[in-house]
Amino acid sequence: MILEHRLAELVAEATDVRTTDRHEFSRSGTVFAVNPSAGVVELRLGPEIGEAAQRTPDTSPSSRGDSWIRFEPRTWDDLARDRLDAWFRVAAKLAAGR
Repeated sequence: MILEHRLAELVAEATDVRTTDRHEFSRSGTVFAVNPSAGVVELRLGPEIGEAAQRTPDTSPSSRGDSWIRFEPRTWDDLARDRLDAWFRVAAKLAAGR
């Protein structure tokens, strides 16, 4: 539940991010992150950032497409938290069209 707790904190500090009962996170009407199951988040980072992100630990391609990554940290440490924070913020900005 550490991942889910951190996602809730990120949403609380963000502006105009919406969540659904299906654990989707959207901004400006665009879904940019999904928490499909405990300990897993999928993020829409765009193809270039997504490709680079997949070279880091605990990431893999998402079935949602080339713009998405799947992040499932085996160990919740500062590095995992930093990656989640950065990727969530980037995905939210991209969804807003910035």
